[in-house]
Amino acid sequence: MINSITKLIKPKQMVFAHCDLPCGVYDPAQAKIEAQSVKACMEKYAASSDADFKSRAVAIKEERSELVKHHLWVLWTDYFKPNHFESYPQLHSLFNEATKLAGAGGSKGTNDVAVADKLIGKIDEIAEIFWATKK
Repeated sequence: MINSITKLIKPKQMVFAHCDLPCGVYDPAQAKIEAQSVKACMEKYAASSDADFKSRAVAIKEERSELVKHHLWVLWTDYFKPNHFESYPQLHSLFNEATKLAGAGGSKGTNDVAVADKLIGKIDEIAEIFWATKK
């Protein structure tokens, strides 16, 4: 009896959101912290000769790269509104470039610190616009 009730009310698909309220709390610092972690993992990878350590560094770097993308997407899709994109027409390009730099063609696909520096630079550009919109 309980099993059949559970089957009836169990959701068919689980979804996750940044915030269910929405909370209205947004900050590009979340993406930047993860990007700095990506860079640190790359630097530690380059400085080590231990294969196990290097493998862990890559796994963590890729996980953090995915978190960078997540935090950027939340800003792009939830915080920024049409009027922001009108005022800052480069915003879509900045997000596109930043998320690609955090993806397979960027920090997930390389251990080149220069890529992480470019990613951090794009996040800084987004942050500058973000804080200008908060005034």
